[in-house]
Amino acid sequence: MKKTVIIFDLDGTLLDTLDDLADSGNAVLQAHGHATHAVEAYRTFIGDGMGKLVQRIFPCGEVEDPAVLELRLAEYKEAYQQRWKNKTRVYDGITDLLAELSQRAVKTGVLTNKAHVFALKCVEEFLGEHAWDVVLGQREGVARKPDAAGALDALQSMGASADEAIFVGDSSVDMQTAVNAGIKAVGVSWGFRGREELIANGASVVIDTPGELLELL
Repeated sequence: MKKTVIIFDLDGTLLDTLDDLADSGNAVLQAHGHATHAVEAYRTFIGDGMGKLVQRIFPCGEVEDPAVLELRLAEYKEAYQQRWKNKTRVYDGITDLLAELSQRAVKTGVLTNKAHVFALKCVEEFLGEHAWDVVLGQREGVARKPDAAGALDALQSMGASADEAIFVGDSSVDMQTAVNAGIKAVGVSWGFRGREELIANGASVVIDTPGELLELL
């Protein structure tokens, strides 16, 4: 079947958000007297939502208590609120890709484990010229990726079925989400994780430039 719907991950797929996410995490660590992490280390901290990111950056055992985790997560969100657009940029080729998808009347959505409020902010700030059909971040009461719930919500919002869609992302979480939802999984090599991880977790193909996605429609 011809693919007429594309669901994109956000961080590491459409936007390079690594520096702002890392700077925010390191600011919280410094506030508690901990050593910071190299920016590159955040590539493996990102992908499962902000709560998991906070758990991963703090020393083992420090945020096991749910109440402490909630406090540190609130601190992280506050730090990110101050930094979310300082260094973030759109990946090369994404703007042209989205323009071409609009010309072809391909429906497009965003599904990310980033908190929903920040997902909306980032899309509006950096990708707001494109007419998105749906933008979904991590929401209360909805299981985060790789659970299929968010992807199925996105499909329903766009009035589409899984066999009409492509899911595009840069991590194992994204590929597993696509597989769990019965959607064709496409990995991108320019993101936060590697080609081997994408293939091992269900990518049917890994693309090296945004323009290659057009060939898969």
